[in-house]
Amino acid sequence: MELKKLKKISDYEWEIPKSGDMRVRGVIFASKELIEEMDEKVYEQLSNVASLPGIVRAAIAMPDAHWGYGFPIGGVAAFDPENDGIISVGGVGYDISCGVRTLTTPLIKEEVEDVLEELVDELFETIPAGVGSEGEIKLSPSKLDEVLEEGAVWAIKKGYGEWEDLEYIEEKGCVKGADPDKVSKEAKKRQHRQVGTLGSGNHYLEIQYVAEIYDAKVAEAFGLFKNQVVVTFHCGSRALGHQIATDYLPVLAKAARKYGIPIKEKELVCAPIKSPEGESYFKAMLCGINCALANRQVITHLVREVFRDFFPRAHLKVLYDVSHNTCKVETHIVNGKKKKLYVHRKGATRAWGPGRKELPLAYQEVGQPVIIGGSMGTASYILVGTKEGEEKAFSSACHGAGRTMSRHQAKKSFRADKIVEELRKRGIIVRGKSKRGLAEEAPDAYKDVNEVIEATCKAGLTKKVAKLIPMGCIKG
Repeated sequence: MELKKLKKISDYEWEIPKSGDMRVRGVIFASKELIEEMDEKVYEQLSNVASLPGIVRAAIAMPDAHWGYGFPIGGVAAFDPENDGIISVGGVGYDISCGVRTLTTPLIKEEVEDVLEELVDELFETIPAGVGSEGEIKLSPSKLDEVLEEGAVWAIKKGYGEWEDLEYIEEKGCVKGADPDKVSKEAKKRQHRQVGTLGSGNHYLEIQYVAEIYDAKVAEAFGLFKNQVVVTFHCGSRALGHQIATDYLPVLAKAARKYGIPIKEKELVCAPIKSPEGESYFKAMLCGINCALANRQVITHLVREVFRDFFPRAHLKVLYDVSHNTCKVETHIVNGKKKKLYVHRKGATRAWGPGRKELPLAYQEVGQPVIIGGSMGTASYILVGTKEGEEKAFSSACHGAGRTMSRHQAKKSFRADKIVEELRKRGIIVRGKSKRGLAEEAPDAYKDVNEVIEATCKAGLTKKVAKLIPMGCIKG
């Protein structure tokens, strides 16, 4: 992206000045180097989002931003329902509630290294992964409706986890207002055996260890310590979320024409939040969130079972579970007044600062854990939300490293066997369901996660808490 198009606010904040049809300005949180790496479509898409009705304050892009469907991936936008605000499929994405969960263990790196390969192999065998992967749980349409209404609560009722887990999951494991009747039969059909599965693409499960602690007080509140082994996994609502997006794109396209909403590109189709079409999509999307929360809860149970085989006394605790493809109703201060806004985060993570009642009691004093995955073979990070981030970006942060290379380019540029061999030399055991998937997810296909984290923190959106290094990785 050309810097001359932007107005520099600080070394880590850049503005797209309001012009033409833009109702608000655009803001990109990134370093000069990360801005220059971004494709021009980020500028174009952010400007288009800034032109939508009811948008509040700014259209925002994170340091890991890159071209996406309608909204840039790494995009954030909040809309006021009382001021013609809209809801957009492109602002949520196809993988509804794609997110990450980290589980802490009482184990240290050296204890796990002795059995690492066997542990990775058993996790690979136990947790279904890959394109179209299916699990042991088979759900009839009526049973699936329970999942879509209850989320992780359903999973725990069925014995997949512990009630304490809910305290450390966004929305306590279940978003209210989901309506399974707004989800198509086709979406439900595609999901009936996918609860408890990892999926493919950039989804993964990693065994990691804590290499660095940056903030001792916050790390202690999160239950983290140096050399500790943790498990982090990344997945979403699988086929159901994808089908919900597919089903509602034409519905919202028709609604945009019906309500006279000017659309700058077809992928930005939307409907007024208060319209029947907007409300239907929102309720279906909430079903997708609950589906993802149930999915990650069942995977948590499977991970615990595998660890129990190797370490019978090691209890795995949920550190936090947070999504990065959602639209949430949240209260934010706008012009000195509290307002309920519909906050779209597309490839961006919610990052509450300290004092928010929505957080677990144990975290309210320090702020929300923000879990940022790197690429396969690189570091991941635990950050914490800040008050400044609430004011600047509606309590939002980046969600990962962000791609610099398309999947097609990566597939042509890298060989799966070489990636696995090189990572093994570094002590990282990798298992993948497909060679193509491993090539597409090569570490060099992504931005430097350390730079992305530095920019996110220097912009004031988060603070660093801990750095995680992979030991074993499972890919779809």
